[in-house]
Amino acid sequence: MTIVKQLENAAIALRDSVDQITFEAPVTHVYNPLNYAWKPHKQYIQRFGATKKRVVLMGMNPGPFGMAQTGAPFGEVAAVRDWMGIEAPVGKPPIEHPKRPVDGFACPKSEVSGRRLWGLMMERFGAADDFFAEHYVLNYCPLLFLDGADGKCRNLTPDKFKAEATNALYAACDAHLRAALDALQPAWLVGVGGFAEQKLKDLNWDQPHQVGKVLHPSPASPAANRGWAEAATKQLLAQGIWE
Repeated sequence: MTIVKQLENAAIALRDSVDQITFEAPVTHVYNPLNYAWKPHKQYIQRFGATKKRVVLMGMNPGPFGMAQTGAPFGEVAAVRDWMGIEAPVGKPPIEHPKRPVDGFACPKSEVSGRRLWGLMMERFGAADDFFAEHYVLNYCPLLFLDGADGKCRNLTPDKFKAEATNALYAACDAHLRAALDALQPAWLVGVGGFAEQKLKDLNWDQPHQVGKVLHPSPASPAANRGWAEAATKQLLAQGIWE
């Protein structure tokens, strides 16, 4: 079986598994882009997941203006469309919050985390194919969680959920992660942020590898706002992930 087919099968299994999970308050809306944005996600796998990688970088879960719109991890629209060359029709989640519409590649807002992460890769590697020759990026969890109970709309992240609410979710995400890593066979697993780093350390993947970490590029991080690209580059160089 090809690496692409292994990654596609793993993503389909994850998509179907997490669809069976019910989330309680404060979660009011759950978006699964592996369903409604499957076409661009499949393009991402097919275009960039065909070979083994030296480095896999992993984020936590989609942002409302990134993967939730484009189906690609950290999927800020301009980076996915203009740099990666990926664009495809995107549908809608079953229940959409009016303040977080899914407009696909017509989304007018920019995902700051994605803009920062892919901006660094553009600057350092030039063409997308040159970055993806040795690197791949994925998310631990494919779901966007929203709290819209009071008419507002807050992005929720699974690291803030109670343990009993995440057991089934984490089991599905771990199974997908192992399957993806079995296909890609990376030497380095790099958590984008502390949550992702810990999930990589806890995974017990049975192939030789090292676990690293970079600062999360979220605008909620004061350190990231002081120059994320420079800080992340220093971290990757210091750990021996980049030369």
